[in-house]
Amino acid sequence: MKTKIRYIAVQACCAGFILLFVAACSGRRNEVLILPPETALLSQEYVGYAVIYVLYTRLSMEPAEDSPAAGHARRGTVVRIHERRLIRDGNRNVSWLLIEGETAGWIREEFVNVYANVSQARTAAEAMR
Repeated sequence: MKTKIRYIAVQACCAGFILLFVAACSGRRNEVLILPPETALLSQEYVGYAVIYVLYTRLSMEPAEDSPAAGHARRGTVVRIHERRLIRDGNRNVSWLLIEGETAGWIREEFVNVYANVSQARTAAEAMR
């Protein structure tokens, strides 16, 4: 009789464990759908548009602080971005943009606001004036 009760108890424990295991494995995970931002096609001739937001800045011939000047740009100028480079400067990375507006040259990305299209950039530039 005791053997039969133990047998039933072991079966009940096993059934409970299997039920618990199945319930834990079949539950839905909290998955978050991550969508990449809309970007321009890689085959386009430009990356995007930017608006200079500092009062006055120097454009460089190369993406480096000690590069000769290629020109200057003022606050509110809308420029087309042709290339983006990440340059190692000491222990940090600095993002540089090759831009074309009234003059072409390299500028640090921290001096501009980047936009997906020219209409967004022009609207932002008008708001700065």
